[in-house]
Amino acid sequence: MELLDFVKQRINLGPELETRLDLAFKREECPKGHQLLQPDNFSKKVFFIEKGLCRTYYVKDGKDITHYFFLEDSFNMPIESIFYGKPSPYGLELLENCVVRTAQYGELEKYIDSSSSLEKLIRLLLIDQLKAFSDRMYAIQFQSAQERYRTLIDNHPGILQRAPLGHIASYLGITQQTLSVIRAQK
Repeated sequence: MELLDFVKQRINLGPELETRLDLAFKREECPKGHQLLQPDNFSKKVFFIEKGLCRTYYVKDGKDITHYFFLEDSFNMPIESIFYGKPSPYGLELLENCVVRTAQYGELEKYIDSSSSLEKLIRLLLIDQLKAFSDRMYAIQFQSAQERYRTLIDNHPGILQRAPLGHIASYLGITQQTLSVIRAQK
């Protein structure tokens, strides 16, 4: 979905602010495998995935670990860099050819500060992300590998066709071999 269509589903901006927001977010078509961000970056960009699938990941003891998947109609930004002035440990990799909209957070903040509608949108997006990460934390702490797999499939049924199994396994906190065993049981 295009950025403005996504925003219009949630709030009413008015034509002038719609135009400003549309101009603030640059549109890029990027190939599968493209790294939008490397781990330990200081980016101040906000990303909106209009089309495609990407993942955030980090590197621990030389091993690439998937932190989260972002499908179409998702925002992502390196919170550590933007709000805390520290390097973000997460890289952002495209798992499919993607259409990505990017804007500098500082430019967006001017619009957010002057628009109660945009403040409301940000609040709604933050609540959605808090809920998603709360659910993820619960799954890691209290669900078995099979339950985490089932939750992922229930919430994102097409993910197995779109993401490499190695990335799915690392996201679930299991080996690729364990993922194969779980899939064979279904």
